[in-house]
Amino acid sequence: MSAAQRAASMYKQVDLESSVASADKHQLISLLFDGLISSLVAAEHQLEHNNIRAKCDSISRACRILVGLQGSLDHDKGGEIARNLADLYAYAMRRLFKANVDNDKAIIAEVKSLLMEIQSAWAEVPEVLREQQLANA
Repeated sequence: MSAAQRAASMYKQVDLESSVASADKHQLISLLFDGLISSLVAAEHQLEHNNIRAKCDSISRACRILVGLQGSLDHDKGGEIARNLADLYAYAMRRLFKANVDNDKAIIAEVKSLLMEIQSAWAEVPEVLREQQLANA
């Protein structure tokens, strides 16, 4: 890794740490989704370029993020939605393990598509909550 790449990597890390330090719970989950989708995009790219080691690392990172998302679920307050998300995250991990073993880009794309839908819905949560608060006021 060149000095410029190391510097850029260090800058990204500082930027991420700053974002995490100032984030609320919703923003933290959003950051996890950003990292998850970024890892899946990287895995697709790495597989296209036959960089198998990097692909494995990216899929492993995505699975660690999925474990973090599972751990963030509040099953008491979330009820059926939390159970469904837990099942979806478990399914995504199983599919990513298969994609990793089989070097299957289509599976990575499938998982990415599913999780981008959840990411998009999560991004709408603050607005929905604001609307509910206005309606209840």
